[in-house]
Amino acid sequence: MNNKDKQKVTTKDIKAALHTSSPIMVTFIVLGIGYGILMQEHGFGPVWSVLSSIIIYSGTVQFVSVAFLSTGSVIMAGITALMISARHIFFSISMIGRYRNEGKKKWYLYYALCDETYAMLSKDDGPDGVNTSAYRLLVTLFDQISWVFGAFLGGCLGSILNFDSTGIDFAMTALFTTVFLQQWIDAKNHVPAILGLAATFICLLIFGTDFFLIPAMIIIIGVLTLARKKIEAPGGEDDE
Repeated sequence: MNNKDKQKVTTKDIKAALHTSSPIMVTFIVLGIGYGILMQEHGFGPVWSVLSSIIIYSGTVQFVSVAFLSTGSVIMAGITALMISARHIFFSISMIGRYRNEGKKKWYLYYALCDETYAMLSKDDGPDGVNTSAYRLLVTLFDQISWVFGAFLGGCLGSILNFDSTGIDFAMTALFTTVFLQQWIDAKNHVPAILGLAATFICLLIFGTDFFLIPAMIIIIGVLTLARKKIEAPGGEDDE
């Protein structure tokens, strides 16, 4: 495929990307609304919600950082964001092979690689008959646009509506649980999932709730890298 073919986006590519992204888009809009309302409750208007969704673009970090930012704890918010988002480094590393021929687009693809987009794009190269490069870009773009739109809409609604926002920040936990369950159902080999749960639980006991995430990610990536051939062997996750 030459460069012109890679840059060309067809209606089929758009439909395929929308089909893949639509469940995430709906979820992101709903969660984004919750985030926008929460921001408004802490004194940040729609513009702040939109800017944070474009610059940070990490639902978990954004929800967690609201309380820190409202109290002026910018440094603590930054440290917490770094710890929580460290896993995205490993996501990006695992996608280097897939994105190596994407040209300048790869920088946006790395930047906007959230958990849900990673789950959608790490499974295969896309539906048959579509421009893979355009498909990856569109899925990534649709996901982020829906999150930004939801955050903006939530910020606007939060300035109009008046209600108790307690519990809204639990939305990201619910989303991650749903994604995990769907991946468990789709996968044939549950070794990576079990490893993730075990490593996380052990690190939680050893390091506590504030510092368990990075050690857990290091263990998970290390073990999966060393055991990759065994996991992908016949009978493994990629076995048909």
